[in-house]
Amino acid sequence: MSITRYEPWGLHRELLNEFNRYFDRAADASSSATADWAPPVDIEEYADKFVIYADVPGIEPDSIEVTLEKGVLTLSGSRELAVESGGNIERKRTERASGRFLRRFVLPDTVDSDSVSASGRNGVLQIAIPKRPQAQPRKITVTH
Repeated sequence: MSITRYEPWGLHRELLNEFNRYFDRAADASSSATADWAPPVDIEEYADKFVIYADVPGIEPDSIEVTLEKGVLTLSGSRELAVESGGNIERKRTERASGRFLRRFVLPDTVDSDSVSASGRNGVLQIAIPKRPQAQPRKITVTH
């Protein structure tokens, strides 16, 4: 006899999560045709730069391909499904995406394409995209 925790809204939550995953994939059509999943991102804008944070746990930063071509920043790579050695495995739940990933961003004309940098730590890829100096806001003094 085993005791199972009863969660009355568990199935409802799983169904809602599946719908959200489906619509997230449909919203990013540029990725869905060529990739199995797209990493979630946060984008921050500062006066002098944009910063993109992409969640890519379990992926070595140097294996992620970051390219910038014709104003489109592309992140791509893959994460393989972990396989334990020995014996048969019966997966009870698989929520972590595996396979190829792809994410594209159209950058504004105000960025300095030559100075983009990327680094990764603790499963987060950080991409800094500086703005060109003339694109930064400046204060204009009004005279009498």
